[in-house]
Amino acid sequence: MKKIKYYYNTHTLRYEKLITPLRVKLLRVFGFVATAFVTAVLIAFIAFRFIGSPYERILRQQNGELKDELAQLNERVKAVDQQMDALEKRDNEVYRSIFEAQPIPDSLRTLQAEKEQEIAKVESLPEGKLIHAIDTTVNKLKARIAAQTKSYDEVTKLIANKEQLLSSTPAIQPVSNKDLSRIASGFGYRVDPVYKTIKLHAGLDFAAPQGTPIYATANGTVAQAGFSEGGYGNHVVIDHGYGYETVYGHMVRVKARAGQKVKRGEVIGYVGSTGKSTGPHCHYEVHKNGQKLDPVYFFYNDLSPQQFDQLLKRASSSNQSLD
Repeated sequence: MKKIKYYYNTHTLRYEKLITPLRVKLLRVFGFVATAFVTAVLIAFIAFRFIGSPYERILRQQNGELKDELAQLNERVKAVDQQMDALEKRDNEVYRSIFEAQPIPDSLRTLQAEKEQEIAKVESLPEGKLIHAIDTTVNKLKARIAAQTKSYDEVTKLIANKEQLLSSTPAIQPVSNKDLSRIASGFGYRVDPVYKTIKLHAGLDFAAPQGTPIYATANGTVAQAGFSEGGYGNHVVIDHGYGYETVYGHMVRVKARAGQKVKRGEVIGYVGSTGKSTGPHCHYEVHKNGQKLDPVYFFYNDLSPQQFDQLLKRASSSNQSLD
């Protein structure tokens, strides 16, 4: 049963039935609805602003996971890049220098400028693409590691052959020369004893009595042994490998034979004056990859620093060669 309300009318001085006009009812309903709507909007704003929607919470969770993954990838990139820089530096400046090997060309590795451009490009990307870009960078670093691994395999082979390399490098004088008096002419431009013209003397002349033993200055295989029409007379050429070759000329008698394996210090012939020669001596040359080098720098195995200095002064004297 609907409750009836009354009010006291001061004009008629009696109680009258309260009748609410339809307009007032509509205004009250509108006011309630408006208030409820505004309240709901405020609550939603506060909730989404400070609490977040379920979708936003999912996004925040994913964003946090992406940041963690990004940090891990960055650490991996930095660690691998630092390791690669150290390995490449050691490879070029230490290992390959020790074994006289050519450094790996920069074209086989990532150039520094390219790395900086790549890093700048990566840093400018959104986080989602950034992770993909860093993953690509990691793959490129793996490729650099593969190239470096191949290089170390080569260095390992060089280490295994180091003893052989040392024994195959010319390191002693071809004739006994304890008092250092037997060098008659050094490497360089000298007066030719026959034609009296200045020409390149591509080796050292060791003056010694005929029949003095001539020794192989390093391990190797005899490539030539016999008489030469080119002026060397009876001579021996030894191929030591690793690009090294030595020549011994003007022998009175050749002991070694072509194809023979010889050791450092082994007698290969005897001093003479055959071929284009003006007196008994051993003409000695050192070649590396086809280039004629000054043999005086290959006597480090049987000379003290003081003896080497003395020998160097004798070899550098400008005089007439014996051949």
